[in-house]
Amino acid sequence: MLEFDIVPARRRPAEERAALLADPGFGRVFTDHMITIKFGEDGWHDARLIPFGPLSLSPATAALHYSQELFEGLKAYALPSGEIGLFRPEANARRLNATAERLAMPALPEELFLKAVWTLVEADRDWVPSGEGQSLYIRPFMIATDPFLGVRPSSEYLFAVIASPSGAYFSGGAKPVTVWISQDYSRAAPGGTGHVKAAANYAVSLRAQAQAQDAGCDQTVFLDAVEQRWIEESGSMNLFFVYENSHLVTPPLNGSILPGVTRDSVIRLARHNGWTVEERPYSVDEWRADAESGALRETFACGTGVVITAIGRARSRDGEFTIAGAAEGPVTASIRDTLVGIQRGRLEDPFGWSVRRP
Repeated sequence: MLEFDIVPARRRPAEERAALLADPGFGRVFTDHMITIKFGEDGWHDARLIPFGPLSLSPATAALHYSQELFEGLKAYALPSGEIGLFRPEANARRLNATAERLAMPALPEELFLKAVWTLVEADRDWVPSGEGQSLYIRPFMIATDPFLGVRPSSEYLFAVIASPSGAYFSGGAKPVTVWISQDYSRAAPGGTGHVKAAANYAVSLRAQAQAQDAGCDQTVFLDAVEQRWIEESGSMNLFFVYENSHLVTPPLNGSILPGVTRDSVIRLARHNGWTVEERPYSVDEWRADAESGALRETFACGTGVVITAIGRARSRDGEFTIAGAAEGPVTASIRDTLVGIQRGRLEDPFGWSVRRP
């Protein structure tokens, strides 16, 4: 296991930090330190905790030209016990390596991933906010750093971790959102990279998201790339559809849908509660018809940033429909409150998901 060289940062004064934590938003305020680890012909080396700051890269850096880059996302929470908690960090470590394998990048030992995250969190624990709905968002990422323009896997890489105190993902807080069903753009296709957290996946979603915003919507729902019929993801979130007797339906992991950590947690929590979870193809026509008939009781999206958010309305070029009066339903609220309660140490954790340190 690598040991980290520590290069302390100039810590911002307590009053400055408090002012930033009062309203951090999402992803625009960053802590004092960052983690960097390099990879080369001798494997992983030069693990460091250093002041947060710019990276020095050649204009020929491979990641800038061929998108050989990946990232993860997880959160640290200030717990009532005074400890700091992480939610299922080992799942992020495994998924990072699944992405690395798909992009011909080197695997990072899971124990080194966890050590890197904890080293940063412990160094910057004063940045873990304690306000309602707040957390420290942690962004591990890896980029190819070979200064070479040939089309081949890089021989050098940089793994880094940065952290950002955050509030609510959507500015309106926990209220049902409106989504735009994209009929012009696809997010991913079978055989591609939709099932991993490749940075390029998010670049191709941005034009569709701009279209959604132009239509007065909060987020985009993507359909499959082949038939433009089957629902896949909502932006960076997985989707669930709730029927009578707490029967949940969610699109299956078909090679173009990301296996979200929150998605897996929702499925396991629902089944723990005795609810039915059905993983099957779900069409946009079924969504509209069941919403209009009232058979569909709730729709919600889930992901690390938002945790759980209800979807109240869906729009497309074909018109708009409303799900259950555009109000948050009891299943959505129950799952969100339970997950957040486990993450924040307010509820019992029967799954052992929360990892804590003093």
